[in-house]
Amino acid sequence: MNVETAPTGSLNQAIAHARQLLHRQPALAEAQAREILKAVPDQADAQLLLASALRLSGKAESARTVIDPLRQRYPRSAAVWLEWGRIAGRLGKGDIAGRALQRAVDLEPALPGAWLALADHFQAAGDDSAAEQALARHLRHSARDPELMAAADALVANRIPQAERALRERLFKTPTDIAAIRMMAEVAARLGRHEDAEHLLARCLVLVPDFHSARQQFAMMLHRNNKPEAALVQLDTLLRVDPENASARNLKAAVLCRTGDYQTALALYAGLIEQFPDQAKLALSHGHALKTAGRQQDSITAYRHAISIDPGFGEAWWSLANLKTFRFDADDIALMRKQLERTDLAKDQLAQFEFALGKALEDESKFEESFQHYAHGNALRREMVPYQADDASARVRRSKQVFTKAFFESRLGVGDPSPDPIFILGLPRSGSTLIEQILSSHSQVEGTMELPEIISITRSLRERAAAAGLDSYHALLATLPADELAALGALYLDRTRIQRKQGRPLFIDKMPNNFRHIGLIHAILPNAKIIDARRSAMGCCFSGFKQYFARGQNFSYGLEDLGRYYADYVALMAHFDEVLPGRVHRVVYEQMVENTEAEVHALLDYCGLPFEAGCLRFFENDRPVRTASSEQVRKPIYRDGVDHWRHYEPWLEPLKLALGPVLEHYPGVPPCTRKEHDPDTPTTYPGETGDEES
Repeated sequence: MNVETAPTGSLNQAIAHARQLLHRQPALAEAQAREILKAVPDQADAQLLLASALRLSGKAESARTVIDPLRQRYPRSAAVWLEWGRIAGRLGKGDIAGRALQRAVDLEPALPGAWLALADHFQAAGDDSAAEQALARHLRHSARDPELMAAADALVANRIPQAERALRERLFKTPTDIAAIRMMAEVAARLGRHEDAEHLLARCLVLVPDFHSARQQFAMMLHRNNKPEAALVQLDTLLRVDPENASARNLKAAVLCRTGDYQTALALYAGLIEQFPDQAKLALSHGHALKTAGRQQDSITAYRHAISIDPGFGEAWWSLANLKTFRFDADDIALMRKQLERTDLAKDQLAQFEFALGKALEDESKFEESFQHYAHGNALRREMVPYQADDASARVRRSKQVFTKAFFESRLGVGDPSPDPIFILGLPRSGSTLIEQILSSHSQVEGTMELPEIISITRSLRERAAAAGLDSYHALLATLPADELAALGALYLDRTRIQRKQGRPLFIDKMPNNFRHIGLIHAILPNAKIIDARRSAMGCCFSGFKQYFARGQNFSYGLEDLGRYYADYVALMAHFDEVLPGRVHRVVYEQMVENTEAEVHALLDYCGLPFEAGCLRFFENDRPVRTASSEQVRKPIYRDGVDHWRHYEPWLEPLKLALGPVLEHYPGVPPCTRKEHDPDTPTTYPGETGDEES
């Protein structure tokens, strides 16, 4: 958009030529703009062009000296505010940049470049939801074709089926239309079809390799699809072109945290925090990385900074509570109570305040009021993430049907023979992080994190099963030949290789939900070690009830559901004890607390490892720890947590009833649990979703 009447004739041609040079040869565009200004001093379009060229040439301070007079002369020019926002971003003034870009779209809502720049700004600041909305508006306003405009309007309004129909029709007629392909990728992402979105964005880049905004979306999809190495390749490509790209740096920091490269990630976050000092979500991400790296006091400072920016940021308050060893003071509690009185907070923020207040009051021994807040928080959370206990029970029955003695006997010697992985699984809050910390203190074992690779493999198998008309991945697995099972094991090892930084022969995968996939693990990695971390039903379940999980674990927001889930877990583990005797080593949390040395010896014997004294001094291990127990496992074992649930016993009767006989037989299992599955039971069950908690 011109900021004043456009020049005519040769001057107009000169400006148009300079604009063509701007992104590919900014130095030549700068020279052209200066020549124009020699002929026509104070020509506004040429000045704006010069500011852009200087910015793209890495001369942000010089660009600022050019744009400042334009801001004074044309305070209502969206193009000027857009350029000032871009320059401010290059100068490391992220918050100023955000305000300038918002001013640009306020002045001219149909300015597509401003929406794209604003999307990048929000992503750099850690606000993915706002970034998604800004990107949708960019797509809407960058479309000039009526068909694409209609599809983009539907996308902005979140009318996803309508947008998808319009885009399919468009791509049927013009399959190489990159604008339509990119919009379809956004539709796929909104629908959770991340693999489809990934393939569509890859197609965009084949057609137009310098489509940088599509490349950034592509990197995000790769990150969501648990392909960190591929995501880093795309991000490094972007950063070679534009090293100051804040949104790419933020995404790279997130990917590096997933791969365990915390020092590099923290350096990126430090630069971003300096650039965006008033962004609460960015401060929160920085706090998470600091916490995982073992820098607790620094993480507290980061969380406090997020709260100072936005006192209603429930996630920051919960993050303090989730340190477990942190204690709120009276002023904190008063401020949290005040925030709960607000009517403008989203439901997830309210839930996080409830969980944080529950923890604060628990530390003050106000157990009845504490329980009320935990219960309110769980009720809010359950409204957001509905859960059907019958579906989970059906999956357990199906697993017991497929994974029989005959199934495994017919596959002896099948799978990838590598002994490298050690799977620690069970329920969340069962002591698995303690076991991981003990084992990773051994010189031959590397602790990584809760790796999503097994669950990713089950998702791909479910897609194949659905395409083949089968009702579950278990049914598909039963049809796979030996070479495919070995290939799946090799795929797991390949995908987890990026997590292994220390070159140790063994590594730990501590995803708790993998207990549902023991049959798969044994079929594809028959020499991997499997450790069941088990904690008493009341202690484990109530500890889960007090926990606000970022994702998955949807069973944990109701006492009855928790009890049923625990009972299903016990039944499934008893089944594998029967069909694969000795395959799984069980560590009972209370026994580990009472007789640590004997339990550690037994654990190391199972893993085929010689005893090392460092395993008893696990709390001195300074490795990164991601889970909610990160600060607890950096201290010696203490017994206080074993029966802590008893403070809340008056309100836990629904949990006891749901647990039934499992409760009285712990650490054993009820006799009925060991019965073989009735072969006449049908293989499909009403209400099954096919989904798995992640």
